[in-house]
Amino acid sequence: MKYVVLIAASLLLPAGAQSSWILPGAGGKLAATQDYPNALGSLRLQVQGGPVDMASNPFFAPLGANGRACVTCHQPINAMSVSALSARQRWQQYGDSDALFAAYDGSNCPDLPQDKAESHSLLLSKGLIRIARSWPPRDLQGHVITPDFRIEVVRDPTGCNTSKIYGLNSPNPQISVFRRPRMVANFKYVVATGFNDDPKDGLPLPTDPLSGKLASRNLMADARVLTLKEQMRDAAVTHLQRTKPLTAEQESQIEDLEMRLFTAQQSGPGGDEQSGGASGGTDALANGLAGRLGDQTRPVWSEYAAWAKAADNPALTPVQRAFRLSVARGAKIFRDRTFLITDSAGINYPIGFGNPVRNSCVFCHNMSQMGMDVAPGQVDLGTTTLPFADPQPDLPLFKITCLGQPHPFYGKVIYTHDPGYALTTGRCVDVGKITLQSLRGLAARAPYFSNGMAKDLRAVVDYYNRRYNIGYTEQEKQDLVNLLSVL
Repeated sequence: MKYVVLIAASLLLPAGAQSSWILPGAGGKLAATQDYPNALGSLRLQVQGGPVDMASNPFFAPLGANGRACVTCHQPINAMSVSALSARQRWQQYGDSDALFAAYDGSNCPDLPQDKAESHSLLLSKGLIRIARSWPPRDLQGHVITPDFRIEVVRDPTGCNTSKIYGLNSPNPQISVFRRPRMVANFKYVVATGFNDDPKDGLPLPTDPLSGKLASRNLMADARVLTLKEQMRDAAVTHLQRTKPLTAEQESQIEDLEMRLFTAQQSGPGGDEQSGGASGGTDALANGLAGRLGDQTRPVWSEYAAWAKAADNPALTPVQRAFRLSVARGAKIFRDRTFLITDSAGINYPIGFGNPVRNSCVFCHNMSQMGMDVAPGQVDLGTTTLPFADPQPDLPLFKITCLGQPHPFYGKVIYTHDPGYALTTGRCVDVGKITLQSLRGLAARAPYFSNGMAKDLRAVVDYYNRRYNIGYTEQEKQDLVNLLSVL
């Protein structure tokens, strides 16, 4: 399939203006501050340092063979990711001629008929991109890692893991997993470090060989690269299918832009300011502390504490008052409602918190203004692995057999839709571990979790409620959903 750069006449806008969906090579300006509507209000993208000429920045240029640019899968309207809804809208308008659906990873497998919607079902239904991992894995120096587990394909609805060209038993063995594109924004917090080691596995943090600085290892779901430059090199070869390396200037331009992008939900359905109105929006993110620890003098989501007094504000409508009171309750539940966290590698093992350990949501989502984890590293919350993950019959299912010590919680045999960090380390203990994400801009980028398992924010809350037997009331669930909707 030959991909074309689509530029409709209606998208040729005056300087300074832009459409909601940014096409590769379309030109124009990315405004310094721009709001994008979504079902729960509007999202704001802020570019620190002023507007960007998209015609001259390689982030927006079709750099590879398939017509894609970085922006194809990292759209401002979707909090610098891409939503399943946006994917469906693109398919309805343009079908497989849109570069978003490039065969290599925008379809369930490159050897499927690309003009059929069912060949792109995971992108259309869950916003998932195919990630092909070479097997066995290699370390940062390129040396082959001998894994301490055996992996077998139990079920393969996509056909890619059993493909003679792309599968596990092909001449160049690969394991195909399907993941949500991660946000390309708020990186000031994502790449900074405040630890010399990874407390989740007890190992020292790796060092970037180019800069000599510690690497946060929080960029990718499976931590397969250390730095933004390595990430863009990996993406250029795979997602863009570029046949030659990016130039040093292109890498510097892309990295500079990515470090200046900040995004958060700005307003609610009625137009009233939410994240921004609570002094926790893009201004706060752009001007916050650059250290990996963030501003720990402000407990996470404490910016919403003032909304507990919404009932005293005569300027608000009754609906606005009720909503803000709910968000304030949700923030307090998020911080203070404790429960028993069990059988979660990276939390209960190998670090010394014990199994179970009692804590709240902020145990893992503790960075002020971001909702990330202050501590680097990967955690298994069960979202990809049985018996905790909800049934996902449209995803591949793998059988992992530990060859040495059994997994501390799953035992010797594990069934998983995505081995996660184990595809990078080759260690059985890392099966199911995934890098925690920021909680910003959630309203603009459904569905949720790395495999799109949760279709909406209520499904996220319901999953944790089941997984850890928390016992939230219906009101508490709604309060948490309202909180997540304004971040």
